[in-house]
Amino acid sequence: MIEVRIADITTLEIDVIVNAANEGLLGGGGVDGAIHRAAGPALSDACRAIGHCPTGSAVLTEAFRLPAKAVIHTVGPIWTGGSAGEAVLLASCYRASFELARAHGFGSIAFPAISTGIYGYPPALAAGIAIDSMQRYTAAFDRIVACCFSAADAELYERRLEEC
Repeated sequence: MIEVRIADITTLEIDVIVNAANEGLLGGGGVDGAIHRAAGPALSDACRAIGHCPTGSAVLTEAFRLPAKAVIHTVGPIWTGGSAGEAVLLASCYRASFELARAHGFGSIAFPAISTGIYGYPPALAAGIAIDSMQRYTAAFDRIVACCFSAADAELYERRLEEC
């Protein structure tokens, strides 16, 4: 089952939250900055120790001061019009995150809208890829949350769920 929620992902009591990170893993704006602030400086230290995460990949850290058990950091693509493999890379973010969570035995996971902020991915297109990716893993997880920042984003996710 996929749950669409309007919430602050840093407050969710869930096994793992996914961070829409940058390749350097050192925090930034949007959800990435919010997760780093809420987790505390130890998260930045852990990310610095990892060093780098390529676009479409994912890495795992502790959650530190967050209520989640862990954070999966994934790097979404920067939107350049859709002809540079952005959809494949975005789907890879979800797949890599799910596989990493499953490999560590987590049963619940929450995702933000990856790449739709400063990276410019059109929200409706991103929501379609997110929901399609999530549906592939519903049997492997007890709970999958699409954590939306706004009612408009939540509506895109709900609409895509209804279409499926």
